[in-house]
Order: sequence, then C-alpha cells, then structure tokens
Amino acid sequence: METQLPTLFVPHGAPTFALRPGAAGAALAEMASSLPRPRAIVIVSPHWDTEAPTVGHAKKLGTIHDFYGFPPELYQLNYPATGCPEGASEVAAAIAAAGLPVREVPSDGLDHGAWVPLRLMYPDADVPVIPLSLQSHAGAAYAYRLGEALAPLVNKGFLVIGSGNITHNLRDYMIARQNGGQTPNYVRDFPEWMHAQLLSSDTDALLRYREQAPEAAQAHPSDEHLLPLYVALGAAGKGAAVHRFHAGISDYVLAMDAYTFTPVH
Repeated sequence: METQLPTLFVPHGAPTFALRPGAAGAALAEMASSLPRPRAIVIVSPHWDTEAPTVGHAKKLGTIHDFYGFPPELYQLNYPATGCPEGASEVAAAIAAAGLPVREVPSDGLDHGAWVPLRLMYPDADVPVIPLSLQSHAGAAYAYRLGEALAPLVNKGFLVIGSGNITHNLRDYMIARQNGGQTPNYVRDFPEWMHAQLLSSDTDALLRYREQAPEAAQAHPSDEHLLPLYVALGAAGKGAAVHRFHAGISDYVLAMDAYTFTPVH
C-alpha cells in the first residue's frame, strides 16, 4: 500500500542550529517520528541555487560545511546520507512531465540547509535523500510550480521537504547583535501574515507576498530562504490542510516556523 505523507517546510536557522537545536529542533524530531517511514526524502535548500531545476543522483551524499567563522565542533559534524539514484530519476521525470527544464547531476552532497534539519529529523540517516535545487531568480510562482510538479510523488512515498526560514535578514542580525539583541517587530508580524494566508489558502496573496505582506523586503531582502515553502506548498496540492507545528525566533531575527501541508483527497 502506498504511503500518504504531508509535505514539510522546516527551518534550518543559523548553522549553529545543529549544535543548539532547542525547541525548534525538538519539534522537528517529534514531527519526523510521527510520520510513516518515507521511501525517500526530496529536499530543497536555498543553498543549492541553479538556473534550472537540478536533481542530485549520487549514491552517497557528503556533508558540506558551507559556512565559515563558526565553532570548530560544527565542522566535525557529519550526516552520512545515502542517495537514491532510482528515485532521483523519478523526480526528474516528474519535473519534465510538468513541462519544466530539468537536469540530473552526481551531487557533491548536502549543504547545511539540507543536512542540519535532516540530522535532527532522521539522526540515523536511514532514509535515502534526493537533493533538488532552487531557482531563486525565478521567484515564488516558479517555486510553487516546481512543487506542483512534485505532487504525484507525494502519493508514492516521497517526503518533500522545503528548508529555509520564514524571516531571513543577516544585516538585521548583525545590528541586533550589536544593539543588545532587540528583535524587530517584522520578525513577528511577517510570519503571522504568512500564517493567516496559508490558513485561508490565499495562494494569490502568498505569491504576491513582496507587495502585500508587512515589511516583506525587510523580512527577506532576497527571497531564496522563503521559496522552499512554496515548493512544499505546491507539492501538497490545492486545498492542503495547513498545520504550523512550531513557531519561535532564533538569533534575534530568524523566525523558525515549521509547517506540514497535508494533501486532501
């Protein structure tokens, strides 16, 4: 019997989230433990950004420490994920069937946007992983369309995960750190606007968030960290049941909201 899974949007925070998972990490672990075992995970991270959708088909996926200036112990962490070449071909075929360009490459591994949350969710690295790239230049509507292309896979046991953050402004992080850790109002207001639109299934408003949401340009000076949410939302299909299973703030300015989108049949 084929397994029905939700799609997920999860935060990956700063790289130090791997060392200090806190309440958000506990929420990710609890959510993953409640799900049926996926056949494979398709994960979209803002840190793998390409011109066209690109699927990684390696048999083994290395742990990429794509950051600098962090505690030495962070660079010792590894996530020994296995790939899923057969599943990667299915992902590529689904994207092509939706009329989108697609490439398959032997992936170098998982960037921190992928391995940090996966290490918290599936610490035994016992579920195969298929990395899928983001196209930040193409905007929210394209990310949503990419997600829609993945929707047939959700009914075949694939767990589609978008990894990012509901707010992401590193300049404001530096300012907050220098000014005693004050959290700007938009770090609370913007996630609540997103939550309201998601609950009301207002896809048009969500796709036009940069014009309609409060302080959207400050919440996301560039929107690559929000776009994985649209992939997850699109993959769940229209009318999906929305559940925010965690809300909180990390490092002054990173909203750590996490969502399930459950397809309705």
